Amino acid sequence: MEGLFDYVGHFGRFQAYVYFTCAFQSISCGIHYLSSVFIAVTPKYICRPPGNVSLILLHNDTVSRFSEVWHLWTSVNDPLVVQQENGEIWELHRCNLYKRIDSFTPTYTYQGNKTSYSCSDGYEYDHTNLESSIVTDWDLVCDQEWLAKFVQPTFMLGVLIGAVAFGDIADRVGRRPIMWITSSCQFIFGVAVAFTFNYYSFVIVRFLLAMASSGYLVVVFVYVTEYVGIKARTWASMHIHAFFAVGVMVVALVGYLVRAWWIYQIILSLLTLPFILCCWMLPETPFWLHSQGKRKKVESVIATIQKWNKVSTKCTLSDLCPVEEDSERTGKDPLPAKKHNVLDLFHNCTFTRRTISVWLIWFTGSLGYYVFALNSVNLGGNEYLNLFLTGAVEIPSYIVCCICMDKLGRRNTLAPFLLLSTVICVVIMVIPEDYETVTIIMSMAGKFSIGIAFGLIYLYTAELYPTIIRSLAVGSGSMMCRLGSVVAPFCVYLKDVWIFMPQLLVGIMALLSGILTLMLPETLGKPLMNTMEDAGKVEANEESKRKSVLEANGVMMEKLESSGADISDESLMHKF
Repeated sequence: MEGLFDYVGHFGRFQAYVYFTCAFQSISCGIHYLSSVFIAVTPKYICRPPGNVSLILLHNDTVSRFSEVWHLWTSVNDPLVVQQENGEIWELHRCNLYKRIDSFTPTYTYQGNKTSYSCSDGYEYDHTNLESSIVTDWDLVCDQEWLAKFVQPTFMLGVLIGAVAFGDIADRVGRRPIMWITSSCQFIFGVAVAFTFNYYSFVIVRFLLAMASSGYLVVVFVYVTEYVGIKARTWASMHIHAFFAVGVMVVALVGYLVRAWWIYQIILSLLTLPFILCCWMLPETPFWLHSQGKRKKVESVIATIQKWNKVSTKCTLSDLCPVEEDSERTGKDPLPAKKHNVLDLFHNCTFTRRTISVWLIWFTGSLGYYVFALNSVNLGGNEYLNLFLTGAVEIPSYIVCCICMDKLGRRNTLAPFLLLSTVICVVIMVIPEDYETVTIIMSMAGKFSIGIAFGLIYLYTAELYPTIIRSLAVGSGSMMCRLGSVVAPFCVYLKDVWIFMPQLLVGIMALLSGILTLMLPETLGKPLMNTMEDAGKVEANEESKRKSVLEANGVMMEKLESSGADISDESLMHKF
């Protein structure tokens, strides 16, 4: 089937239409994955006093309204002293408040008796740069703060489940139906999030949204890979992630312009609508149809591609698969398609070793990607600009990645950039805290490096496995990837233990993954495998090449010994 593209073109008009239609929807995936950065933002806050306030004291400053005090309040450990209209004096802290006993003179310092109370009347929030978030609407602070911190991990848990579930289903029922379903669900659940009435309904709807977004992202990558020829596959598959990065930039831009979280959510979700209106026109991939034995439908898709690409030379399935045509003439019924599951990824020792290595790379790529992205708003400076830059830096990273992949190969690009990520993490750890600009630059360099690894592994995984388990392989890899994204927010929270703990963990994982990558086979310029038998032949050829190299080295050593040449280690190093 890979020979199809030699007849109809590797990236003609039809493939361009399919590609850009599908890739546009990937923007919405990038949006939903990181929208919680501003949906769940926590502004400055303090306990609300139990009455009307007439005077507020902060050190030597006196104001009459809370809106005037936020630019003066630089430390969360500094309390506010307020005097109420009835003359009572209260000290306000972030998670509790104190009533001064027998004191009616407003002074900032007080050594007398005080009575402690909880924040039963709610909280005052800084609305200078934020109209509302789920934190301000549902008071997710103090003893409820952990609920806000679980918003991103629970979303990524939904992404994890959606990736493996929809990847498996797409191998069974086809790529196109899953794309329809997940796209529609992204729009429906995306809008529904804005109308949730409490925290728990919010989390449930976003969990469903996560499953749909993840399912689409996994399946669309396989869909595009199976429609683009090998000459254009590298650029096309990598730049699916560039559209995802555009979604991250849209999050930063809309977050800066719209400061009410539910309006922000509706605007972001509306970007899904255009794809739903035209996705019904997309056909199933010929690779999947062929794997299911649906020859007539394959012929129909080939004819459609030829018509769009204006190919004069007609191509039929019998031209591509003459062996199958011969078996059909003999009258033998084709064997029924075998149902595959995740155990097929461990088909033999070679596949087991490959799958474990690939899964670890997926995990590391996602962990590093989201640690750098989520931590960008904590680097100092403008948090909207920082997040925008984390998305913008991905686009040139994919261009560099595509050039390196075509020149050096998949493995020889992936391994060095994983190891470079380790070096960057070490450099960040030794930069003094006062050098914010340098830290931001190095963090963007880390995002650049890990972005290459994160984007490349999708294509590399698709090329390492045959068609019948390709979606399952990408889906299971994406499951490990989402496991990394679930862990990433907790890694960011570990900065409270040690400020460089996130970088330390990412650096260690990147080092281990980079070493394991060196043991994977190269797939540059090789056709996609269709069956497990094809994969077995490729493995046999690789093993044969390795044996030939070893035998050649052995023969050379024997000749050197017989000629009496010096074959010591120092001599060999000098020769070679």
